[in-house]
Amino acid sequence: MLTIILVLVVFSMLILIHEAGHLLAAKKLDVEVEVFSLGFGKRLCGVKAGGTDYRISLFPFGGYVKMAGEDPSEAKGGSGELSSKPAGHRFWIIAAGALTNYIFAFILFSVIFMIGVPTLSNEVGQVLKDYPAEKAGVKVGDSILSINGKEVEYWDDIVETIKEESAGDGPVLDIEIMRDGELMALGVEPEILHVTNIFGQTISRPMIGIAPRSKILSVSYDPFRAVYFGGRRLLVLTGMTYKGIWLLLTGGMPLKTSVSGPIGIAHLMGEAARLGIVPLLIIMAHVSMALAIFNLLPFPVLDGGHIIFLALEKVRGRPLSVGVQEIITQVALVLLIVFALFVSWQDLLKFTPLGGK
Repeated sequence: MLTIILVLVVFSMLILIHEAGHLLAAKKLDVEVEVFSLGFGKRLCGVKAGGTDYRISLFPFGGYVKMAGEDPSEAKGGSGELSSKPAGHRFWIIAAGALTNYIFAFILFSVIFMIGVPTLSNEVGQVLKDYPAEKAGVKVGDSILSINGKEVEYWDDIVETIKEESAGDGPVLDIEIMRDGELMALGVEPEILHVTNIFGQTISRPMIGIAPRSKILSVSYDPFRAVYFGGRRLLVLTGMTYKGIWLLLTGGMPLKTSVSGPIGIAHLMGEAARLGIVPLLIIMAHVSMALAIFNLLPFPVLDGGHIIFLALEKVRGRPLSVGVQEIITQVALVLLIVFALFVSWQDLLKFTPLGGK
């Protein structure tokens, strides 16, 4: 029960951060914000300030912002209405929600690197039989200190350095290890294997046949390096997300096994919460980034769809008629609901007894 409450709180917080972005941008650009609500449904309590009703509603999951003139069919032409503002102003108000989620993800990743990010040590936990490492004499318990003169402190360093050095001219890797307090140098020639990556693609990868010991270190950094690593992690994940979306659209990655919705995310969030605060923050950062990217997709109903309408308005010199926008939005809403139901059913099969697990 506590896990369910925690998941609801986290989801609500991320959605409220998104809506707060719309609120702040609207206030800055002199658009009247009628309601800023925590939750949906009947108003339970709240306070009115600056012309806005800040309220708590009956169903405290997520929230919303209601701006004057947001619905073109209800617009009266007032100067404080969203529809009366220039296209550039409306763009920033629409995009602000996703940008706020993205900034929040960056802050979370930076905090994670300051607190201490879970990292595998440089100690070998498994040596695969008949692979290059075994043939060269690597043993379980060895600590890898350097590869071709490059120091490696954590397992991620080892993986990345093997990949980089194997792409060079010299096929043999000079690996320095520590075994029982004694320094040793070994020459290992990687095998190039064809493996499947996280996108379901077959790629070539150098392997020497070792696996890490399940020894998790908590590695923290000073604020400046934490911000650098946090930003780098966010950019890498953003690139991977857009690559995944492209592969889904082009059929390069299966939809059934590659996409998760609220049920799958809630499951992962619950599992992370049991492991501690840092794993939970990592999941929160991923979800906040995903919300930003998803909301900016050029699909009607989403913020990205509204931006497409704005772009068409700039090109045509006038907005699409209210009727056309409503038809497009209704069709898109049906498609989005069908997609959400499909993803939710796949999540139920993956994460509940319905899938036979």
